[in-house]
Amino acid sequence: MKRLAVLLGLLTAGAVTMIFAQPQQSPPPALEIQKVKENLYMITGGGGNTAAFITENGVVIVDTKVPGMGPGILEKVKSVTPKPVTMIINTHTHFDHVGSNTAFTGAVEFVAHENCKTRMEKMPAFQSDEGKKFLPGKTYKDKLSLLKGNDKIDLYHFGRGHTDGDTFVVFPALKVMHCGDMYAFSKALPIIDTNNGGSGLEYPKSLMKAAEGIKGVESVIPGHSPVADWAAFKEYGEFMRDFVAAVEQAKKGGKTVEQAVTDLKLPEKYKDFNLGRAKGAVTAIYSELK
Repeated sequence: MKRLAVLLGLLTAGAVTMIFAQPQQSPPPALEIQKVKENLYMITGGGGNTAAFITENGVVIVDTKVPGMGPGILEKVKSVTPKPVTMIINTHTHFDHVGSNTAFTGAVEFVAHENCKTRMEKMPAFQSDEGKKFLPGKTYKDKLSLLKGNDKIDLYHFGRGHTDGDTFVVFPALKVMHCGDMYAFSKALPIIDTNNGGSGLEYPKSLMKAAEGIKGVESVIPGHSPVADWAAFKEYGEFMRDFVAAVEQAKKGGKTVEQAVTDLKLPEKYKDFNLGRAKGAVTAIYSELK
């Protein structure tokens, strides 16, 4: 018996040691909410920037961050309105923008570009019968208007860029646009996701079409950085145009990807732009120029 007691004691001590040796699960990222305009808020942290637009009959959410952020988003929404979430708009297929769709149950309408839905259907989270309920039920090709009056929301797709299903979300009455990751970082190169239909060559063209085709916007919510103004958004389109032109010239000159990155020279006005993703962007563009 004594021997058994000692053995049990050792096993118990070992179990306790193993429990405390396990890495502790990290708490979910802290979310912050800030007012952009009357009835429009931006929720940051835990993935892409989320917009919360308070309408007459409910709250419209743009992008739902990474998986597990649903409760945090709802908590922030409840801090500014008692109204329920009635609509989710996904700007594109990436998990840090659609990852918490499944947290929004009940009478919620999901909306996205048709190509975004096609891409989302391939994601494991949306392949089960339960997961399919959180796929976009309403899609569009070029433009779609939702709701009316001061609650009106216009959705635009101008072509390939970050993916092949990117949506620009415009709140006309507030003169604000949410860009998703077509304008993710205000002064940095984007990720060009060719696996999901993205295109480096088409990227600047799509941005310039947006700058020309969308009227009346003053403030812009990027995918991952602070609110910017319309002039900054237009400059970003020009930056991408000049970057792609420089890469095309490097390709014509027979330079390798590494040489193109090393020798890359852009106009002085872009000296504050971060070119840290240059190799990935150049690689994507070179692949299209073959």
